[in-house]
Amino acid sequence: MTYGYIRVSTDHQTTENQRIEIERFCKINNMHIDCWIDEKISGTKKPQNRKLGKILMKESKPGDLIICTEISRLGRSLIMVMNILQFFLDKGIKVWTIKDGYRLGDDIQSKVLAFAFGLSAEIERKLISERTKLGLQRAKLNGRHLGRMKGQKPVNYKLSQYDEYIRFQLLFGRSKLSLARELGVTWVTLNRHLSRILFKS
Repeated sequence: MTYGYIRVSTDHQTTENQRIEIERFCKINNMHIDCWIDEKISGTKKPQNRKLGKILMKESKPGDLIICTEISRLGRSLIMVMNILQFFLDKGIKVWTIKDGYRLGDDIQSKVLAFAFGLSAEIERKLISERTKLGLQRAKLNGRHLGRMKGQKPVNYKLSQYDEYIRFQLLFGRSKLSLARELGVTWVTLNRHLSRILFKS
């Protein structure tokens, strides 16, 4: 099955231009869109809160093809886009973008790109962690109190910065053991953190 995925950020924007562009592409390449998925929602929203996650990521099957005008339609952050693409590639679903010219599928080039996506996401997570550490160091030099006061329960934990990433990975079938290894913690630590997340939710 071939899906056409369209997204705009607000109700003031129209999806028509993207639809026309995809239809033109399909006509030139003698293709047909079997199912359209269009939504008006910010790309900063988590995939599971959008049609992208609720419909496309759940219903698409190995061998299916997703066509969108550009890769930024999938999300607004590097980590989010990389995780979404990694999900589709792992599931055997092809993703084509018209403006960017990406043709991601079951071939060696796509596998190399999938590795690059995963690496990019890991680099981005490390950069976020590094920025956090530098911010704490500056705060300490400026005389600000770091850490919680005596008797105060912690608000943020070691894995708190990865909450969105953890939810996303588990929602789409990632094993806790595999995820714990990637994050550099034990399965027990990850499971304990998940209990905190669920309790907080």
